Order: sequence, then C-alpha cells, then structure tokens
Amino acid sequence: MINEYSFEVRGYELDSFNHVNNAVYLNYLESARWKFFRDTKWIDYMKSNELHPVVIETKIRYIKELKVFDKVVIKSKWSYDGNYLIAKQNIYMENTSKKISKATVKMILVSTERIAHDLPNFVKNALDNEVEV
Repeated sequence: MINEYSFEVRGYELDSFNHVNNAVYLNYLESARWKFFRDTKWIDYMKSNELHPVVIETKIRYIKELKVFDKVVIKSKWSYDGNYLIAKQNIYMENTSKKISKATVKMILVSTERIAHDLPNFVKNALDNEVEV
C-alpha cells in the first residue's frame, strides 16, 4: 500500500547552514504517517480501541539537503512483518523527483496501559491486498 504527502519547507526548519536540520526530517516522515492513518481511517480504529502507533526503530539516510520553500513529496510504502507495521518512506523533490532521503520506520500498536497489541486483521488484509489510498 502506497500513499503520498506533499509539503513545502518552512524557514523555521532551517539550521545555521540554511538547510533543513536533520531532526526535522523525522517530523516530516511522521506527518506523512499520520496523514496515512487519517486517510485510511485506521486512526478511528486506534482511537476507539485506545491504541497508539509507537515507533520502535527508524533507519534513515540523508542524500541531499532541503532548503526553504523547496516543494517536497513523501512516498510511503506500507507493509507488516508479524505485528510490526513498517513504512518505507522516500522524500523527493516534487518538481524533479530527485530523492532527498530514505527511511524505514518500524512501529507497533500499544494500548494506553502500555501493552503491545496485535495488528488487526483488517490492517493486514488491506496491506496484503495492496489497496491504494
């Protein structure tokens, strides 16, 4: 399952070298994941069951810098491995499709009581069937 998230780099995200601070990329990736949860309505399931997606591992490679007002798109490919929800996320320049960064983010669903839960079958089925968002 693949989804996209577009945005424009804002000035307050820059560091002293006038490019996007490396930590900000993690915020971009998380924003794309939350949009996915909203678009698929999985967020409704999580809210009603008091479950929270918790990132347990992030592997990221920075390829090219981003600067203020760059127009960017994040393409996320979703899968799962057992009870791990996995997002392979690539950041691209919107106008040239040049890859800026790539990351793999592994998550689990955790209850408010901090108990790990299985991925629901409807999530696994959607990912198995690669339904487009």
